[in-house]
Amino acid sequence: MSDVADVTGVVQPLEGSLLAPARAVTAAPVLDVVVPVFNEEADLAGSVRRLHQHLSTQLPYTFRITIADNASTDTTFDIAAALTGELAHVRVVHLSQKGRGRALHDVWSRSDAQVLAYMDVDLSTDLSALLLLVASLVSGHSDIAIGTRLHRGSRVVRGARREVISRGYNLLLRGTLAARFSDAQCGFKAIRREVAEHLLPLVEDTAWFFDTELLVLAERSGLRIHEVPVDWVDDPDSRVDVLATALADLRGIARVGRALAGGRLPLHTVRSQLGRAPLTPPDEVPATLTRQLVRFAAIGVVSTLAYLALFVATRPALGAQAANFVALLLTALGNTAANRRLTFGVRGSERRGRDHAGGLAVLGLGLLLTSGSLAVLHAWTDPGRALELGVLVAANLAATLLRFLLLRLWVFARRT
Repeated sequence: MSDVADVTGVVQPLEGSLLAPARAVTAAPVLDVVVPVFNEEADLAGSVRRLHQHLSTQLPYTFRITIADNASTDTTFDIAAALTGELAHVRVVHLSQKGRGRALHDVWSRSDAQVLAYMDVDLSTDLSALLLLVASLVSGHSDIAIGTRLHRGSRVVRGARREVISRGYNLLLRGTLAARFSDAQCGFKAIRREVAEHLLPLVEDTAWFFDTELLVLAERSGLRIHEVPVDWVDDPDSRVDVLATALADLRGIARVGRALAGGRLPLHTVRSQLGRAPLTPPDEVPATLTRQLVRFAAIGVVSTLAYLALFVATRPALGAQAANFVALLLTALGNTAANRRLTFGVRGSERRGRDHAGGLAVLGLGLLLTSGSLAVLHAWTDPGRALELGVLVAANLAATLLRFLLLRLWVFARRT
């Protein structure tokens, strides 16, 4: 059994964590910023002092900083305890087990602040975005606020590998869990306390997938997620195991997907208590994912037949590659127009040219896939017409799946 001291210094027993007292606070603060740490003795003091200075001078809200020590084995807890004596409104919680999600669940569940936030100890996200993050929650406009590095207004400095991984992960979330938020992984988030009280008991993950699971459940409950473009600089000393984290995230996506499909989560209760009524009239509800897939598949069958007919007709005169390009171009234009109207319900001339430009960009990827398949086939053997057509059909099926994802998540994303 360990001890926990609240912000007034009164000691109370609490199993599994140890909290050093902060300087006295006469009332519950508006904002509680949690900084999860594990063996951060080198960076902790400087980061907390910088954060404290910003909160004291740039935010018009009362605040508390909670350092959540995730079972550190170095002097992190001692440094954090010293900071509680040096800086007003700073406290430290020591947890006996690792896990960022576990730390946030523990601290947020017991906080009395109106808004609960967290950020990474390296302060990779510029603190100038913090006021925008918190204000939308204090006003009641939004339920959760997240920093996003993938907005066009964001400014991000990081390597190509992390950029590809981040964008790929968020694209995967859109395709599998129909997530609409743009950046699940940015360590810069806030939530209203009453929302946390309803959602935290439903979140199972105790590590890095905690953020994603929380956001998916919030979105499915009809809550408003406010996104704030941020300036972000990658920490070159990050110790996150990318492979292990990616595998854990995939398992988390599968688990949450099964729970949602099986109706095992009481999201209707959260929606009835906290959710926001949709603005779309009942007779204008957009097509569901299943209905979109059916319509897209039907259009795809027609497009594929048209493509094959055009390819066979032009192959003798143009050759395989040129015939493939012409057939793909003509069917792509018709496919985009049909999907724009029938699959994704976009009508009118507004942005029609931009939609077709996006469709042609998707065409480029399809052309690369099918042309690449032809090139590999002809480099490997001298195929007959039947084998050539078979390879093209397989390549086009893959290109069709890619087209659906890109049309739904990119070209028509904001209007469907």
